[in-house]
This record gives sequence, structure tokens and C-alpha cells, in this order.
Amino acid sequence: MSGQPVDRITPFPWMRDEQVVRAMTALGADAARFVGGAVRDALLGRAVAEIDIATRLTPDAVIERLGKAGIATVPTGIAHGTVTAIMPGRTLEITTLRRDLETDGRHARVVLIDDWDEDARRRDFTVNALYLDTNGNLYDPVGGREDLRVGRIRFIGNPEARLAEDGLRLLRFYRFFAHYGKGEADRDARAACRKAAPLMNQLSAERIQAELLKLLRAPNPVPALQNMAADGVLTVILPEAMRLDRLARLVAIEPEPDPVRRLAAAVSVDKAGATALAKRRRLANDVRARLEGLAAPAWPIDLSGGEKRQRRALYHLGRAAYRDLMLLSGDASRAPRLIAQADKLIVPVFPLKGGDVAQLGVTPGPKIGAWLAAIEAWWEEDDFGPNRDACLAELKKRLAAEA
Repeated sequence: MSGQPVDRITPFPWMRDEQVVRAMTALGADAARFVGGAVRDALLGRAVAEIDIATRLTPDAVIERLGKAGIATVPTGIAHGTVTAIMPGRTLEITTLRRDLETDGRHARVVLIDDWDEDARRRDFTVNALYLDTNGNLYDPVGGREDLRVGRIRFIGNPEARLAEDGLRLLRFYRFFAHYGKGEADRDARAACRKAAPLMNQLSAERIQAELLKLLRAPNPVPALQNMAADGVLTVILPEAMRLDRLARLVAIEPEPDPVRRLAAAVSVDKAGATALAKRRRLANDVRARLEGLAAPAWPIDLSGGEKRQRRALYHLGRAAYRDLMLLSGDASRAPRLIAQADKLIVPVFPLKGGDVAQLGVTPGPKIGAWLAAIEAWWEEDDFGPNRDACLAELKKRLAAEA
């Protein structure tokens, strides 16, 4: 029964954290339970980043009890019953049990309640409705533990109704499948997502972007994206994603997940297309610049070239872009070796500046840039070997020849 614990487990280390214990003690052992991501990830043996707490107490009672314990609070989501506890090195979100009265696909009007099971039924997925008290008693009102064990991401209740309550749940379904799913994705959920795809037009670009980048951080996001493509969702939010094959090759060889590099692998765009994509999805300026650079590289990479060619590519691209482009090649035999080789190379620095040319009598203006470019090309062709003195000597020789 959901009202009784389904198991008792040894409390996790984060549950014994001094500040966590302090807050839970202030709230009362019978009035508060850990819920959601912390419980889910802990049961899977994953790192716990954020700790959410559900409570039978009203927000006013939460603030009062924490205040008596000397814990500062901020009413971060008071309309939805959420109070944030602020402690040294730790913040905790504490939300009163609630029921959604009405929703418009984005926002909900809620009523605060005193029923753990009813609170569980208004959540999105079964794996997010697991509760754990301070003694290690695990409560599972909707069968989330078994779903978590087998890697099944399942909506609580009717999937279509849950999506109508909040359109963002559609993207969350695919994102959770990418991070926690195994095998085939839930058929009923996918069918509901196919029907609800137009709801994406109600979401802000920022919310879509955030979910997409979180999905791309999954160990292997390709199966989830393939489902999104088959379900007609990907064409709504990212029609440029026509290179999932390239993304799959990248995932196979990259040393760590990088959502921006993975996005660059998945989309088929030129520089203008990358700019348009970044604007539509409200990507940060540095992310936009990176996508543009990967869509239209400043210098081509040569997987068959020797050390001199790699050094030239490294010079023109910089270490980060060189590494990105090598990985985007998807060449499992050569890219990792060339990256390791490049990591040992020093990126050359051209030893001359415009002032050096001006000091030799060249009138400030376009000619200075032209002379610099000519000497730089000579220096580069000589594999960046000539030092400052040699570059100056070559410049003087050429200037003399022009006189």
C-alpha cells in the first residue's frame, strides 16, 4: 500500500549532511520527506546535486519552524507552496503537498493539501514520485521504484491529461528517457506526445532550449532523439536536426558529453543557419559563436596530414575548436590520436605586431595589415620556426625590395 513504506534502506550520506539534518529536524520527522530527483538518483547510485523536500506543513509553518531553528528562508514559490531554506553551503527547496486545481498548459493554480498519495498523483512521472523519510523508509505510491529499476519512463495517470496540464512535460519525457530509460520507450507516452506536439508552440524558446541541452547531456541522447524524430516532435523544435547519424558517431568517440558540440553534430546548417538557430532558440552569445565556428570552420582539418598540417590547423582554429572538429569528424581511429598529439603541441604565437611595421616607416593604414599578413604567411609556411628577429629581418628585406 502506498500509505506504508515499501522498503527501509540505509540512509544515504547526503541525508546525514549537517545542514540537511538541521532542516529536517526543525520541520519534524513526521512532517517532511525527501522527494523527486534526490531519491531517484540516490536509488540508482548516482550523484545527488539538489535536494527537494515535500512537507505536510503550510508555508507559514515551514517558515516559522525553520526560523526558530535559526534557518533563513526565502518564499521563492509561495503561490505553489515552495519555500527555500538558506544555510551555509546548502539550499533546500521545501514544498507543501498540493493538488492542481486548474492548468492552462503552462501555469497551474494549486491548493495545499495534507495527503502524500494525492501529492504523488499530481506529479509527472512515476520515477519522480518516490518519497524517503529521515529513517530510510521508502514510500512508492505510484509504482515508480520498479519503473526506475527497469528503465521505464511512465506518466502518472493518463498521459494526454498530464501533457495538457503542462506542455513542457512532453520534452521532459524524452529527456528523462535519454537519462534513465532502457529498451523501448513507453508506447502510451509516445502516442500522447505525438498528439500533443503542437503544444510546443506554447512554450518559450528558453524553456525548450533548456530541456534540449539537458537531453543532450545524457550519456547517449541518440535513441531519445530518434524517438522524437519518429514522433514528429523534433521537426517542431529543431528541424535542422537531420544528422543524428553524425551525432551517433560523435557520441561513440567523445571523452565527455558536451551538449553544444552534440548540437553542432546533430544539425545540418551553414553559418547563417547556425545564427538563425541560435536566435530562434535564444542561445547565449558564446554558444552561438561556437555553433557558427563549427558550421563554417576558419580552417579545414586534415585527418591524414602530418604534424605540420595539424600545427597549422591548431594555429588557425585554437585548441578548443580543433578538438571539436576532430571529434565531429567521427573518425574513431584517427581523431582521438590526433587530439592526443595536438594536446602536446604548443599553439604558435606570431611574434610581430602592427607597431613593428610602423617603426620601419610604413604609413599607418591598410598597408601595415598587408605586410603583417605577408610575413605571417611566410612564418607559417616555415612551420612557425622563425623567431622575432628572423621575422623582422624578412620584413626589412621585403620592404627594401619594394623601395
